[in-house]
Amino acid sequence: MAARFASIGECMVELAPQASGLYRRGFAGDTLNTAWYLRALLDRRESLVKYVTGAGTDTLSDEMVRFIADAGIDTSAIERIADRTVGLYLITLHGAERSFTYWRNESAAKLVASVGARLDAALADVEVVYFSGITLAILSSEHRRTLFMSLAKVRARGGVVVFDPNLRPRLWPDRSTMAAAIIEGYRAATIALPTSPDDADLYGDADAVGTADRISALGVAEIVVKAGADPTLVRAGGVDSWVAAERVDQPVDTTGAGDSFNAGYLAARLAGGRSPAEAARHGHAVAARVIQARGALIDMNLLADLSMGASV
Repeated sequence: MAARFASIGECMVELAPQASGLYRRGFAGDTLNTAWYLRALLDRRESLVKYVTGAGTDTLSDEMVRFIADAGIDTSAIERIADRTVGLYLITLHGAERSFTYWRNESAAKLVASVGARLDAALADVEVVYFSGITLAILSSEHRRTLFMSLAKVRARGGVVVFDPNLRPRLWPDRSTMAAAIIEGYRAATIALPTSPDDADLYGDADAVGTADRISALGVAEIVVKAGADPTLVRAGGVDSWVAAERVDQPVDTTGAGDSFNAGYLAARLAGGRSPAEAARHGHAVAARVIQARGALIDMNLLADLSMGASV
């Protein structure tokens, strides 16, 4: 089945620790990671995967845009802004778990929704739009309103809007601002991909079912509540299903696990025509492969057997 996706957000320079103690430079970011894995999982002849962001006009920005294009991702909606550049983050590993340090004050991606007409044009040729809580966090309140207006237009023409809250409290001025913006993100979405511990901590949900109940009440029809290595709750069509995660005995790096799960889910659900529960199993299979390598992005060829049309 043909598919046309756009992912909106921020790509950054990634400094990932290596076994030698040195750091490897790459490019990554939650919404770019999902676009990357969608590109790996979908037939390039029948699908479009577009990344919508901002970049500078400096050499580092040129390298980032070229990196994205070389992966087969459409870069036509990357706005080049002369007085900005790309952000940077450094991964610190504690075993396989990770934490991040960020430098992003001059990130051009913060202006991705500064012009509504430009954003509308970027989304005009797609059926599925993906964004995250980090997308919302880097925007001003005015630009968030612009983004939501563009997303409403996508829904009005029958498109699918997918939201992962991907909560990062350090990116927000306070928890109340974050909580209010994330609720608006849910209201804009047709598919929601929250993480149970994070959402429960912010909103006081008793468990994953409570998280799904709260998001359902906001009008979201399809909800996938991730919980790391614990079973995922899938709610769609008024039916709840629990899908076990794939066991990985020795994970190397969990960076990008949720982002790659999202790509696996969306590729199976929206391009592969699979049921929500089947799509969640596919998402877990993709994430299990990803966490066995360092960094957010692994070689696309390592996912060839999980692409749509392959045996999963």
